[in-house]
Amino acid sequence: MGINRGGLYYKPRANNTKRIIKNHIAKVFEKIPIYGEKKVHQQLLEDGYKVSLNTVARYRQELGLKAVLAVKQVNTTILIKAHKKYSYKLRGLGINHANQVWSTDITYIKIAGGMVYMAVIIDWHSKAVLSHKISNTMDSQLVMSVLNNALEKHPHPEIFNTDQGSQYTSEAHTKRLKKLGITISMDGKGRATDNICIE
Repeated sequence: MGINRGGLYYKPRANNTKRIIKNHIAKVFEKIPIYGEKKVHQQLLEDGYKVSLNTVARYRQELGLKAVLAVKQVNTTILIKAHKKYSYKLRGLGINHANQVWSTDITYIKIAGGMVYMAVIIDWHSKAVLSHKISNTMDSQLVMSVLNNALEKHPHPEIFNTDQGSQYTSEAHTKRLKKLGITISMDGKGRATDNICIE
């Protein structure tokens, strides 16, 4: 009958696939603004998108998402001697399930005209971002807001790991954790590798 059988089958166009992947990359960045190319690539693979790391990097550049990259070049750890410091509990510990250890930190994000601070909490085992918030100030209110949000949305962790910054050694922060029976772990002074999961 003169019918082209090839026309009976839908073949997705490359442009459509590109648009779908770029939209998904944008959604990942919107949800987790601290993710770099490797973590975005990993997330896309987990979500079923077969795409290379180079493609993710190129699409991210086309989307203009470089501005949301977190860059920790300033010292966001302010120590207060009067605050109690807790020992590091993770050395030699086998971390093998979600909500066993949460890790947190403050970094900053360069934006047009300046920078903002972002506090984030990550599950050490799954590497999932559990809570994050951006603020113009780096204070205890910022970290408490992120902590409370994570505790409301997820099962409580067994251990909560931080650096020795005053925001995390404050009475409000440590009291909140201890009240819930969560073990507090703190990186050794000057040992960023202790919190390598989030650095």
